Amino acid sequence: MAIEVFNRREIKYLMNDDDKAALLSIIAQYMDSDSFNKDGKTYSIANLYLDTESDELIRKSLEKPKFKEKIRLRSYGQVAITGKVFLESKKKYNGVVNKRRTNFILQDAYKYFETGEIPEKPIQENGKPLKMNMQVMREIDYIMHFYRLKPKVFISYDRWAFFEKNNSDFRLTIDTNIQTRRTDLRLDSPAYGEQLLKPGQWLMEAKAFKAFPLWFTHFLSERRLFQTSFSKYGTEYKMHTL
Repeated sequence: MAIEVFNRREIKYLMNDDDKAALLSIIAQYMDSDSFNKDGKTYSIANLYLDTESDELIRKSLEKPKFKEKIRLRSYGQVAITGKVFLESKKKYNGVVNKRRTNFILQDAYKYFETGEIPEKPIQENGKPLKMNMQVMREIDYIMHFYRLKPKVFISYDRWAFFEKNNSDFRLTIDTNIQTRRTDLRLDSPAYGEQLLKPGQWLMEAKAFKAFPLWFTHFLSERRLFQTSFSKYGTEYKMHTL
């Protein structure tokens, strides 16, 4: 989770309870669990997605252009106002995702959204200076000012994450309990909201820059799982506005 810049393909699949159980029964042979998945339990992720007043970014994204981008503020679980979060840009061109992010203090992020001023010397809750990736920050700041972005949607979910044992770039995530809301847009508030998935559905995402491993393609074939264009923010937007 410390990676600040990377490129990869991300392909999504919707699974049912049986598919999820079948995957979890074999995955330990090939992949290691993320350190945040303690004792086989999920960990929580919360996001604030930023957009224009007229939802320009998500509307463009739903038109499936060759290039699209999103800006979001992410936390791992509910954080204190002085806790560390991540300001991220996520761009996709011809199926390849480029993700860039920098550390932030939550209260500084709220102030930045209001004033547009980048904090000069952010301090962590333990009193130590917070290191920011200023190149990434400048890139995000340009997008923020160009579009005049502001927080529009809160989206949280519980996640299992796995990394391939042979140290390849292949990664799998399985998300459940995807909750959304358009009020109380704060990461220091509890996770609650409308559910995006139907009961018994799970969102799996396969992530890699190169080809997926053979065992995984066999699993997809055996379970008859096919790629879906499911987007958390896109699904929320359609549910809320269409």
